[in-house]
Amino acid sequence: MSPYALSIMISGLAIGTMLTVSSSHWLLAWVGLEINTLAIIPLMTNKHHPRATEATTKYFLTQATASALILFTSMGNAWITGQWDIKDLHPTMSNMMTIALMMKLGLAPMHFWLPEVMQGLNLTTGFILATWQKIAPMTLMYMIHTTLNPTLLIMIGILSALTGGWGGLNQTELRKIMAYSSIAHLGWMVVILPFSPKLAMLNFTLYLIMTSAMFLTIIFLQTTKLSSMSLTWPKSPLLAALSIMTLLSLAGLPPTTGFMPKWLILQELTKQHTTIIATVMAFSALLSLFFYLRLSYMLSLTQAPNTVNSLPTWYHSQKQPTWLLASLTVTASMLLPLTPNIMSW
Repeated sequence: MSPYALSIMISGLAIGTMLTVSSSHWLLAWVGLEINTLAIIPLMTNKHHPRATEATTKYFLTQATASALILFTSMGNAWITGQWDIKDLHPTMSNMMTIALMMKLGLAPMHFWLPEVMQGLNLTTGFILATWQKIAPMTLMYMIHTTLNPTLLIMIGILSALTGGWGGLNQTELRKIMAYSSIAHLGWMVVILPFSPKLAMLNFTLYLIMTSAMFLTIIFLQTTKLSSMSLTWPKSPLLAALSIMTLLSLAGLPPTTGFMPKWLILQELTKQHTTIIATVMAFSALLSLFFYLRLSYMLSLTQAPNTVNSLPTWYHSQKQPTWLLASLTVTASMLLPLTPNIMSW
């Protein structure tokens, strides 16, 4: 792709998200979502491969359906209330808007497109899809959380957490594993959204940090399969050790950063006298823990079957910039001691 075209597409991604995040008008928010969708489609088809074309088609059809539903709901809301203000969503339209945003985010049971689309993309575009493309729909859910149906949100959250855990158990492709990881993490955010929106956004911020760290690690290693994770140690021993911390953080094990949102969410659910929901969410985390531990096992306790009689690759100087990967990996692993300060904000 031409550098000029690439800069236009990346600018479109940034402008679309910023327009939706900063908007208080449903029509402007919808325009931002459309700009966002249209900007990422050329990036998806940059790799001329049938799988990429199939993934782009699935993504476009799903996002177009969700955008049409958002536009229809916002027009119906304007017809009922007489205004286009985002925060003034009529209760009769809230369920339809929730379903539309579910499709945008890839929450269960509207999640079927996400693993297949992620599998057909290259690592960089998959990274954008799993992180940046979630910001605008999640911000809209945060802005209208007072008008959404709490029962529906809790059901969606529990189903997404269970689906993300079960779906990732038998996967051997890293992109599909990260897709199911995204579904499970978004389920935790949606469950706590009716009770503590501030905690949901904290979870979302930490999700972006941890997922970015893991995707940048995969991009750095150019690894797409679970079986090739055993080659990580010859390539970069230090990165292999730090990647285990990132995976354990995604799993939510102490003393990593990922333990913070799960701990606070379970505590808040218990305070709200929803002990059964908290128990189900805790058990769903065990499902996700299995495939994170399997990835950690492949990274640390397995070696490639063949010995290569050449200079190890980690002796060579790396041409890729690693400052962003280093900062995100440290942040994704060591923020737990700052929990009291973060919650005081």
